Amino acid sequence: MICFLAGAASVAAFAPVGFYPLALLALAWLVHAWHDAPPRRCFWNGLAFGLGLFGAGVSWIYVSLHDIGGMAAPVAGLATFIVCALIALFPAAAGWLQARIPAHPVVRACLLIPASWTLFEWLRSWVLSGFPWLSLGYATVGWPLQGYAPLGGVFALTFLTVALAGLVWLATRRVAMGYALGALVAIILGGHALRHVHWTAPQGAPLGAALLQGNIEQSLKFDPRRYANTLETYARLAEETRARLVVFPETAVPRFLDGVDPAYLQRLDALARRNQGDLLLGVPTRSGRDEYFNSVITLGTSPVQVYHKVHLVPFGEFAPPGLAWTLRLVNIPLSDFSRGATRQRPLAVAGQRVAINICYEDAFGEEIARQLPEATLLVNVSNVAWFGDSLAPAQHLQIGQLRAIETARMHLTATNTGITAAIDADGRVRARLPQFAEGRLELTAQGYVGATPYVRWRDWPIVLLSLGVLAAATFAARRKLSR
Repeated sequence: MICFLAGAASVAAFAPVGFYPLALLALAWLVHAWHDAPPRRCFWNGLAFGLGLFGAGVSWIYVSLHDIGGMAAPVAGLATFIVCALIALFPAAAGWLQARIPAHPVVRACLLIPASWTLFEWLRSWVLSGFPWLSLGYATVGWPLQGYAPLGGVFALTFLTVALAGLVWLATRRVAMGYALGALVAIILGGHALRHVHWTAPQGAPLGAALLQGNIEQSLKFDPRRYANTLETYARLAEETRARLVVFPETAVPRFLDGVDPAYLQRLDALARRNQGDLLLGVPTRSGRDEYFNSVITLGTSPVQVYHKVHLVPFGEFAPPGLAWTLRLVNIPLSDFSRGATRQRPLAVAGQRVAINICYEDAFGEEIARQLPEATLLVNVSNVAWFGDSLAPAQHLQIGQLRAIETARMHLTATNTGITAAIDADGRVRARLPQFAEGRLELTAQGYVGATPYVRWRDWPIVLLSLGVLAAATFAARRKLSR
């Protein structure tokens, strides 16, 4: 029960609360629970911690399924529990694995447990299409440890977070207390120093940008009677700005592109040209009868370009083979999209090369890095109206902040109901709109060139380091037993 409560408490380390020390204290308790415990007990303690973490942290799944999607409450509750239980298996497996390897308490707390946790967190980011939400590294945003993000990405921050928790546990146990406190301070100071390193350089002059937030309720978004009002809302917001780059949210136009009145598209194209710039429009597209894409198209002075979403949401935008029946349990329009090509070039608009990502695609740092270092600016378009007034929008904004830090690029995010925001290359939220309010965020955006170590090497260094720690500890244990 204590492990479950520790996992639930650790959610406050993430946005919107963002009190990072809580993660260290909660994980320190987990390290204590895993210390000298047999593999089976470590598995169950890890599962309890994971159920607390995800049960509290991604409770918005229930909001999406029941409150917004109309799924029956018992079914939505059961589905939410099943999802949380499945992803809780990853910290459970991490506990089991580290317990299988004999090690000195210092090695276990500071290397073995961090390596095992990080490896399974990385696996969670891609197994069964991946669900990397609430990776521990996101809790470091705004704290000194975020300085390591341009070096190793979110999973390196996870490794360091668990290692710091191990040092906290060692200090409380008075095991090598002086060394533990010294190492803890050194890691924190190192992160603080790295925050002052400039990994990229500004490219070109700043440009005016406008991010639109139409605040269209999800229950009305695909209502044919609301369609004309939706289009007029976004056209009016766009026409009132002189920004060179105008960004609409995901599926701002809730109809396939070939079904949109050409006069409306010409209207948007004309206003972008009036501003001597370009417009990014979220709109579903289709190719033939059976291929549908969640897309962003460009209008304005640059040639027309298109980006098709690559990483789709399971059971929201596609159903795994044999499970298409599940989509009939919830009212999700356009829920059977096709994937876009993996290698898509940044969009050349408004004098910048923009790496577009749609909705929760920005939760996958390695995939964002594919368009770098060519891209000079990151832009996310989302429709988080699906999650209502829950933790999800703030958590999603925090994810975007870390993508900006990893890549040392400015990150703009335009959403339907919030949180629409502009994030600097160091992860600071420069400006944002209030949630659940119609508005337009006017800002000055700056493009950047250059590549952080993370952009060049992605997640592989920390994954290989974690595997190396586990392999070395296993080899050392077997060698000791053979003597």
